[in-house]
This record gives sequence, structure tokens and C-alpha cells, in this order.
Amino acid sequence: MTLVAPQLDKRMSAAEIVAQLSDGMTLGIAGWGPRRKPMALVREILRSDLKDLTVVAYGGADVGMLCAAGKVRKLVFAFVTLDAIALEPWFRKAREAGGLEVLELDEGMFQWGLKAAAFGLPFLPTRIGLGTDLAELGGLKTVQSPYADGETLIAMPALKLDAALIHVNRCDWRGNVQVFGPDVYYDEWFARAADRAYVSCEELVDRMEDHYPDNAQANLFERCFVTGVVEMPCGAHPSSMPPHYGWDMKALKAYTDAAKDPGDWGAVKDRFVAASEAEYLAMHGGREAVAALALPIF
Repeated sequence: MTLVAPQLDKRMSAAEIVAQLSDGMTLGIAGWGPRRKPMALVREILRSDLKDLTVVAYGGADVGMLCAAGKVRKLVFAFVTLDAIALEPWFRKAREAGGLEVLELDEGMFQWGLKAAAFGLPFLPTRIGLGTDLAELGGLKTVQSPYADGETLIAMPALKLDAALIHVNRCDWRGNVQVFGPDVYYDEWFARAADRAYVSCEELVDRMEDHYPDNAQANLFERCFVTGVVEMPCGAHPSSMPPHYGWDMKALKAYTDAAKDPGDWGAVKDRFVAASEAEYLAMHGGREAVAALALPIF
């Protein structure tokens, strides 16, 4: 008789995922500015006592909220923006107030750092950043090519993550994901650069191959990288989640306005986090209202 090992069920609640995170860890948050951010998981962190984080992100409201709430000790970023609102307002307040340690990188350098971590390398050489202040300000070192060209290159250090948060279109209980839309924003490298990756999804199914075999090409990264999964419809709101819904510019403008003086996060956080995800969605008209948000056109 052939024994078959049982499949590992990776389903968790959002609270269980956050309970596996710890103070002082390096946390990667996938997505890009106001696009496909794992905002429901970020809101769960905001409801927790988690603190002293090093956050690694192509930042949007995820970074702004965590900075405003005092959860971030160090930020590694290429930008922090809401796109149509160029500079994320709560991040700006935190940066101008000082006390926030930062490593600012070019978008390509950032990607290279994630790839170095994914490959298990201490660094990857790159020309990106040569001739700029980024290398000096970030304390980055250079290496010389050992080949005949002898070229001097920046040694982009690995951005090793203790954990990563990623929001996807579909997932099954084993951690197989499907991701759609015109751009996947390097999310696969967040998963591969992390010791543990936690995935929230719009739709959780039993076995992906039984439900959506024709979309196998949308499996962005292997399930071996996934530690936990949770179904959280509308979990990217107020960021966009193509093709399900666009960003909620009304909500983002209200969020931006709340940062104006005096800009007290403690006085306004309930409007943008709420006591639970169900309450948060109800404040924004429920799933139907979020699903009706038009996708932005570029």
C-alpha cells in the first residue's frame, strides 16, 4: 500500500496571521503605492500591539498608516505615494517629524535587493544608483567586476524579510495563488525573499486545479513559499485590485485631508481602520460598493 502524505492546510484568520508576527521584525508589504495592497492585513496590524517594525515596501497608505500609528522604526522604500496624490500625507508627517530611520532606494535597486534575498545571496551587483546620492546616503558599497572589464558596480544588499504580506485574486488552502491584472508589481519577489509569506485573497477555493485549471499560468509564486492564507474579499481597499475593483479616491482624499493640521492619527484612526474588517467594509458601503469602484485608466 502506498501512503500519501496529507496536504498541509494553510488557512488562518487575519488575527492568527498577525499573532505570528513579532515586535522588531522586518516586514515586507507587497503591492505598489495605491495598487493591490494587503490593506486588510495592515488594518489587522493596526488593531494589534505590534511595534518597532522595519517595513520594506513600494509604499502607499499601508506605510502611511503604520507610520502614523507609530508602528515603524525603520522604513526601506522606493517611494510612498497615492499616485493621484503624489506624496502620501501621513508618511510625510512622520518623515518631517524625524525619528524615522530610512533607507531610500531607486525602484530597480529595491527589486534587486528582494531578488538577492530570494536567491540567498548577500548582494547583487548593479549599475543602478551609480552617480547618485542614494549609494552614499544608504551606506551602500561598491564591488569591482573580476572580469576583463573591471567595471565598478554597486553591491545592492539583500532585502531579507522575516515575513511578507501579499494580497491576491485567488488562493486555495494549500497556498496556490492566482494573480491577475496588467502588472504584478514584483509581488513574487516579496514571497521568495521572506522566511514566511502570508496571503490574503479575494476568493478562497478548495483545490485550484479543480476550480480554475485554465488559469494555471496566473500562479505567480510556488505554494512552498506560503505560510498562511486567509479569505478577505475587498481586502485591498482603498487601493485597487484589478480586475475586481479600482481604488477608492473618495476614501483616499478623506484620508489625506485628515492628515492636515493638527493631523492627530489617534483622533481619526477609527475612520480608516475600524474595530473589525466587517465594520470597515460597512463604513464604505459593503462589498457591492467596493466592487463598483471603476478601475483607473492610464
